[in-house]
Amino acid sequence: MLGGNVYRNMLIFALPLIASGVLQQSFNSVDVAVVGRFVGHHALAAVGSNGPVINLIVNLFLGISVGVNVVIANYLGRSNNEGVKRAVATATALAAVSGVLLLVLGESVAAPILVALGTPDEVLGDAVAYLRVYSLGMPFMMVYNFGAAILRSFGDTRRPFYALVAGGFVNVGLNLFFVLVCGMGVSGVALATVIANGVSAAFIYKVLSREQEPCRVDPRLMTFNHGVELGKILRIGVPAGLQGMVFSFSNVFIQSAVNSFGADAMAGSAAALNYELYGYFIISAFAQSVVAFTGQNNGAGNLRRCSEVLRAGLVMSLASSVCFDLAAGLFAVGAVSIFTTVPEVITYAVTRVRCCTAFQFIACSYEMAGASLRGQGYSMTPTVITVIGTCLLRLVWVMTPLGLDGSFARLLSVYPITWVVTGIAMLMARVAVTRRLMRETAR
Repeated sequence: MLGGNVYRNMLIFALPLIASGVLQQSFNSVDVAVVGRFVGHHALAAVGSNGPVINLIVNLFLGISVGVNVVIANYLGRSNNEGVKRAVATATALAAVSGVLLLVLGESVAAPILVALGTPDEVLGDAVAYLRVYSLGMPFMMVYNFGAAILRSFGDTRRPFYALVAGGFVNVGLNLFFVLVCGMGVSGVALATVIANGVSAAFIYKVLSREQEPCRVDPRLMTFNHGVELGKILRIGVPAGLQGMVFSFSNVFIQSAVNSFGADAMAGSAAALNYELYGYFIISAFAQSVVAFTGQNNGAGNLRRCSEVLRAGLVMSLASSVCFDLAAGLFAVGAVSIFTTVPEVITYAVTRVRCCTAFQFIACSYEMAGASLRGQGYSMTPTVITVIGTCLLRLVWVMTPLGLDGSFARLLSVYPITWVVTGIAMLMARVAVTRRLMRETAR
């Protein structure tokens, strides 16, 4: 991370992350395809309507795992092994507590939040059942994500990928068994995901428990007593998590508007969302690379290389995203037909692909710039920009005639609009921060 060709090194780091994201989404897509093909489009709508809700619940703690990544990477850049050990012990405690909290929260809010979103009666029962079973896997999800953050902070993206492979194959096999053999419907799909998350978490835990110091995980050392490390992790991670929560909150409002179009629109949106997530995981992989590389180089005091990391992330993420997004738009009909054969559902799905997925490459601008800022310890800045440029604008869009003219396409067009606005603001903020840091260094 600290030397050599930035493009080559970041690509080596990012490829396992892209593979992890694509693989993870492929297994999730199997969930959607199984219920869409073998249970029905109402079940497809039930599973799909939970996506924004689940993201709203978990994003705070996923953001805190970003803080773990940055803090450990920064210590590694300074060769501070004792700091790394304290940060790992703190991260382990955060993983355990956050997993339990999310389990309780998911079980408590499942029915009320789905009712508040206006989920149609013919979908509501399955949607609540799915969310309640899915929530049982929250502790496993947190163990995996915090463990993966620890590994990625010192350059290991390979073993988190292997953990997903192990869990993913379990997920596919159990999906088919629970739905086709046991007839469990959406509850079977959710239970398969819970068990798969458990397998991935066990893999990561086993790896970290055998790791060399200072990155070894030992449950006996879990503690919140390292106040400096806890403060650093939360100072970076909480704003990132709040950004994700507010981001998901705006998507929950859009999901509520999608629900108003009926079960066909919900099912079509759920099918199309698979391809948005494929595209997002490509962008996210490069963003995570920018965070990790910037964190170490910032710790080493190499600001020039931090700027090179941002440029490399922008170039590679844009090139990858444009290729994927254009392909998704061109082959939208065939792509969404994997999940359903209902013509009305396919129509809604194609509309979402061509309004959103085909333009998702625009999001590279704010994701890379925001990742660079977080890697340098400026976590609140990208949070504020995203809340204003993306979330508030989406809320205004949904609650005014701008997005409520009865057109599904008009509703969804807010996505590329907010990506443009947020991207411009985030890049401007990154330039301003870089200039200030350069001036301070010159002094």
